[in-house]
Amino acid sequence: MSDPSLPRATREMVERRRNLAPGAEDAFRAFSKAVFAEGALDKRTKQLIAVAVAHVTQCPWCIEGHVKAARSEGASPEQIMEAIWIAAEMRAGASYAHALKAMQAMGDGAD
Repeated sequence: MSDPSLPRATREMVERRRNLAPGAEDAFRAFSKAVFAEGALDKRTKQLIAVAVAHVTQCPWCIEGHVKAARSEGASPEQIMEAIWIAAEMRAGASYAHALKAMQAMGDGAD
């Protein structure tokens, strides 16, 4: 049976990615640094948002990295789990809301 996990980034892989498109890599890193800088939202709040989004996008590296970053910004395990439950509700809520489209397609909803 094959391993369904995604590969861990190695220094060599990261350097190769950068070498293949150094301008884009540098721009992405600068963008990321700017986004997570202190602003109208504090760094902890930004990391909690990132934890929630990482769960919605189902990116294992993002989950790991942003949970660690949230903890280092002072987020408690309870705050992190609450952010995850918000993400879960938002995903479930989208299915719930889109049921109206299915009802319309079945001829059971208002046109």
